[in-house]
This record gives sequence, C-alpha cells and structure tokens, in this order.
Amino acid sequence: MPTAPRVKVLSVERFESPYRLRLPFRFGVITVTEGRQAIVRVRVRHENGHEGTGYAAEALGAKWFDKNPALSDAQNHDQLRKALELTTEAYGAAPWLSAFELYAHHYRELLDAGAACGLNPLVTSYGPALIDRAVLDALCGIEGLSFWQAMQHNRPGMRAHAIAPDLQGFALAPFLRGLTPKSSLAVRHTVGLLDPIVAGDQAAGTRVNDGLPETLEEVVAAYGNRYFKLKVSGQADADLERLRRIASVLDRLQDPYVVTLDGNEQYENAEAIAALWQRMAETPALRRLCEATLLIEQPIKRQMALAQPVAALARHKPVIIDESDGDLDAFPCARALGYTGVSTKACKGFYKSVLNLARCRVWNQAEGRETFFMSAEDLTTQPGISVQQDLALVSLLGITHVERNAHHFIDGFNGRPPAEAEAYLAAHPDLYHRQAGGVRLRIERGQLALGSLAGVGFGSAVEPDLSGTAAMPRADWPPHASETP
Repeated sequence: MPTAPRVKVLSVERFESPYRLRLPFRFGVITVTEGRQAIVRVRVRHENGHEGTGYAAEALGAKWFDKNPALSDAQNHDQLRKALELTTEAYGAAPWLSAFELYAHHYRELLDAGAACGLNPLVTSYGPALIDRAVLDALCGIEGLSFWQAMQHNRPGMRAHAIAPDLQGFALAPFLRGLTPKSSLAVRHTVGLLDPIVAGDQAAGTRVNDGLPETLEEVVAAYGNRYFKLKVSGQADADLERLRRIASVLDRLQDPYVVTLDGNEQYENAEAIAALWQRMAETPALRRLCEATLLIEQPIKRQMALAQPVAALARHKPVIIDESDGDLDAFPCARALGYTGVSTKACKGFYKSVLNLARCRVWNQAEGRETFFMSAEDLTTQPGISVQQDLALVSLLGITHVERNAHHFIDGFNGRPPAEAEAYLAAHPDLYHRQAGGVRLRIERGQLALGSLAGVGFGSAVEPDLSGTAAMPRADWPPHASETP
C-alpha cells in the first residue's frame, strides 16, 4: 500500500452513558456499584477528500487512574473529562498528519498540559487513548479496511520516533506486517474481593437471581472458564484464607487452569508480597494454585513501584506493571528494576501497546529467550464498541487470553438503547447471544470468538445510537483552591 495518509480532525463530540452493576465489584480501595461510560464521536477528513466518522468508548473509571483517597469519584471523572478536553483541543488545532503522527506529535505536549493542571500521565493518556481509536476507526471506514488490516499495512504510519527513543533502530512496518491476529481468546475471569466463591457465601436475600451466574462456582459451570484473575487485598492472613477457598473450587477442575494474582497496589514493597507468596507456597491446599500462577500484577503502590527493585518477588514469579504504566518510559524503567511484563489496556492507548510489544520483541531477541511479555487486562470494558476495540487490539498483539469482567458485573448493555444491543447482536453473532433475557457476550468453553471483528472499522460494524445519550459535561478541573486535596 502507499504511504500512510494524512488526516484532519474536523470535530470531536463527547458523550456519557450511565450504567448500574448487577453485582458489586471491589478492587483495591473501592467498591463499585454503578459507573459511567465515555463515548466519543470523531469526524475526520482524509487527504483524498473523503470524510468519515469514528467512535470509541471506555469506562470513566474512578480510583484507578488516580487513587488519591482525597479525591472523590466525581473528581476522578472530571480528571478524565479534562484529559479528553485537552486532547480534543490539541487534535482539533493540529495540521494534516498521519494518524500515528497525530498521537506522537502531541504526546509530550499533552503530558505537559496534563501535569500543568494536576493530572498524572495515566489520567492524561486517557484522552488520546479514546480519540486515537476513533480517528483510526474513521480512517478504516474511509479506506474500507478492518483494524487488523489497517495495522498490518501500517495505515496509521507508525515509525521510529523520539517518543520511544529505544526503538529508533527497529523496523516497525515489517513488524506490523508479521502480526497474526487471534481468531479467539480465552476469558480470564476476575474474582473481586467481595465476590462469593460458593452459594453459602451469599447472605439470605442477597442473590440477584437474574438467571446469570453469581458465585465463582457458578461461573465455572456456566462459562467453562479455565483462566482466572484473583484480586488480593494486602492483608496476608485474609488473602491466604480467601485463596484457599478459591483453590477449593478451582482444584475440582479436571483440566489445567491458569491464574494471575492482582495486587492492585496494595503492598508497600516487593518483600511484602514475596512474603505472601512464600506463605502460599508453604500451604498444601494452595500447591496446585501456586503451580498454576502465571504472573503477579502491579502489587506495589504506584509511588514506590518504579523506585525499587522487585527481585525478591520476581525470583518466584514474573511481575508486571499495570497502573504504573503511565507513559512510554514506564516499561523500560520497570525492566531495569526486574519487571518482565506490562499490561495492555485500550484505556492506556493502543499505540503504546504496539510499541511495548515491539520492545518485548527487541528485548527477547537480545536475551535469546522469551523473557519479556504483555498481559491483557480490563477496565470494565462494556459490551459494544468498548469491549470490541479492546478485543481487536489484544487479538492483534497475539495474546491468547484476556481479563474480562463487565459481562459478569454489568447487566449486558445496561444503560444503552435496546436497539443498539440488537444491532450489535445482528452484526456480531459470534461474539454475542441472547442469555437470561438480554444480549450478552457469548462465552463458550471459556472462549470468545472474534471472527466478526474482521469487518470494516476498528473492531465494530455498528455505530452507537447516541440520539438519547447526554453530552459529556465540561470538566470541573482543576478543583477550586478550597477543594484542593
């Protein structure tokens, strides 16, 4: 194909869609019962004169991008709205650029603008993470390409760039041509800190009784999962007891199972989480679970995670960063401290994921073995364009399993128009089906089929119905002096 086309962003519209969870979800310091999803619609002009519209969607996640306890959930939402406003302004004023150059040209400028108004890099990255996806969705539509085709043919125009100086000598175009998307992915089921393991854990009158599984035991029976993500709290005795109870269910499986442990920044240092692991390894009831553990995810508080080596823990299991992956310097910094992996999340930016995969390729070639890797994690990606874009990205990266949680904690397309859910079912019948009176993800034998994501666009053949969706309010950020934490 010819050189990557230049595009001009004509407009960016921002919307919000509220939803309620069918089950409470606790991770780290927060218990979630409701939420809001951001949806962006971007109009783009191609250098060939054609125009197109692209979409992206993502949860407005409180207490994940910024876990400062002095900030309210509403303030966390305003931080993310501000990140979208900064990106909207920058991209709207940009000259004609390739889709990748649009991101790369503004990368440092946006980080600086975010820092100037009190946003950390992870928060600031939320803006381009959504708008870059919508821009590429529009470009795919104009050129009649799927996301996978667009990336393999490098239609965004990815190249060596100063934003990732360690990749200056790496040939990105041949690397992209060699990527082979996965046609299916295993679902790694999230077990939150409040989740019932067996029916006896549910107090009288607390069952939802909506026809969907509620306990871990029921999830395994209904969906056939063999991959699991287990949250730990930082309280060693409580974690050990809960892990024993989880193992009592998983160990009944005849087939092998795989688990990852998510520390959600609950530990002060590598030695503290290594002590937990040592106790786990010494517990007979956890022998199979320990053998099945693939990695340990972001166990150390963000303030210290990239300030100290993790050798005490990494000698037992690979350790990855997630929340600490705030900018493009984070993974190389983590590598120097003994981390061997990093998460991909669409909310952190798909260009970052591709660049980090390239780093894994370079570093593994230098090591002569497969040491460095990426894992695929979730931020409550709801059914529709949000989960589909994330799945399309994970598939492109060649990762075989992905954490998914929204299908369990959110009631299908809750908060979205019924006709929109029906449209997704019609367009993506391999990914959705009717279950318990609603349109939901189709999980069979623990797997998601992704064939329909190969259609034109960034993972979706459906335009969201935004006729009744409220416009996103302006961000009330930075907070007034009297409200500053």
